[in-house]
Amino acid sequence: MDFAFTPEQEALRQEVRAFIAKEMTPEVLAEMEAHNEGRPFHRSACRTPHVSALFQKIADRGWVGISYPKKYGGQDGDRISQYIVEEELFRVNITVSLGGSGAPAIMAAGTEEQKLHYIPKLITGEFMFAQGFTEPRGGADLASLQCRAVRDGDYYVINGQKIYTSNAESATHVYLMARTNKDVPKHEGISIFLIPMDTPGITVRPLWTIQNNPRATQTTTYGHARTNETYYDDVRVHKSTLLGEENKGWRVGSMGLNLDRVGAARYLISVRRDEDIINWMKTSTELDGYSLARDPAVRDKLAELWTEAQVCRLMTMRSMSIVERGGKFTYEGSAEKVWAPEHGVRTTEAITQMLGPYGQLLNGSPRAIRNGLFAHNVMGAFQSGINHGSVQVMRDQVARRGLGLPKGARK
Repeated sequence: MDFAFTPEQEALRQEVRAFIAKEMTPEVLAEMEAHNEGRPFHRSACRTPHVSALFQKIADRGWVGISYPKKYGGQDGDRISQYIVEEELFRVNITVSLGGSGAPAIMAAGTEEQKLHYIPKLITGEFMFAQGFTEPRGGADLASLQCRAVRDGDYYVINGQKIYTSNAESATHVYLMARTNKDVPKHEGISIFLIPMDTPGITVRPLWTIQNNPRATQTTTYGHARTNETYYDDVRVHKSTLLGEENKGWRVGSMGLNLDRVGAARYLISVRRDEDIINWMKTSTELDGYSLARDPAVRDKLAELWTEAQVCRLMTMRSMSIVERGGKFTYEGSAEKVWAPEHGVRTTEAITQMLGPYGQLLNGSPRAIRNGLFAHNVMGAFQSGINHGSVQVMRDQVARRGLGLPKGARK
C-alpha cells in the first residue's frame, strides 16, 4: 500500500500554502482576532470585509465542495484533493469543510429537490446548519429524545427542547432530530427535519461556556465561547422538510454522523495539539531556565504522541478511500471517533504535565504560553469524547457493526 500523495496532489498542497502566505494579510488576521469565537472561521458565520474577500478568493479557486458533483455546486473532484485543501486551511483557522453541515447526510438520504436546494447554498455559505440532536435529559443517550413532531396533514407540528445547539445564533437552518412515533422502541420512531431557523416558534437562548471569560485564543480545540439552548413551540413545518423516510431518522442520523467524521477537519481537531506543542518546543528556549526540548522523557513522550497522531491520520485516509471507492462505510467513522478524541485527551494531559503551572495560565495572563492556548485546550479536551456520540457508544457500534458481535445485555 502506498501512503504517499501523487505529484499532482503535492503540487496542490504547495499551491494552497502559497495562497495562505499571500492572502493571510495583517488586515485579515486583525479581523479574525477581533471576531474570535474560539473556533475556526466559516464563510457563513463571518461577514467582515477582508475575511469575506478571502473566502471569495478560496471559492473562486474551486476549493470548496471539491468532491461534490458539479450539478450541486461542487467540482466533481476527489476526496484526497479536498482533504489537502481542508488540512492546510484548517491549520490557519479557516474551515471549508462541509463536515457537520448536514451536506453528507443530504447527499446520502435527501430527495433530488433537497440536494438541488441545499447543497449549492451550503457550498457557497449562503446556508449554514446547526445540529439539533442533544436534549437536556438525554445526554449521550440520543435515542431517548423527547422532542415531538406530530403529523398534521401535509405538515408536522414540533414541540420540545434541545441543548448544546452550537452555531444556532448564526445558522440559517437546524438539522433537527425529533420523535414521530412514541409507541415503538426508542431507536425507531425518530425522524430528521431540515428547518429554517426563522420559522415561527423557534427560540434560541445562549449558553456561555467556560471558554468565554477569558476568551479562548484562536486555534483552541473546542474553544467555543457560546453554545445554545433551542426551544420549539408549535413549530409548523411542511413534509418536504423531512430528510429520508419518516421514523427512519436514527439510521439517517447515524450515517450522517459517520460521514461527517471523514475529513481533515475532524482529524486535525485531535492532532493539532501535537503540532502545537512540538512547534512551540522547536522555537522556545527555556522555561524558568530549563529546556524541555532537551529533556529525554519529554522527547520520548512527544515521539509517542506523534506516532499516535499518525494513526489518526491513517484512519482518516482509510475512511476517505472507502468512501471514494464507493465501499461500504459502516463502523470506520466510529472507530476514528474512539481513537482520535482519546488520543487528544492523552496529548492534552501530557502537555499539562510538561508545562507544569504554566500550562494552567489562560489567555491574558502575563506569563501564559502562546496566549494560554494549552490551558484553554485542557478545558475543551474532555468534551471531544462526548460530542457527536460518546466513545462508549462508538465502541458498541464498532463491536456490533464491525465485528458482528451481539448486542450486550442490559444491567
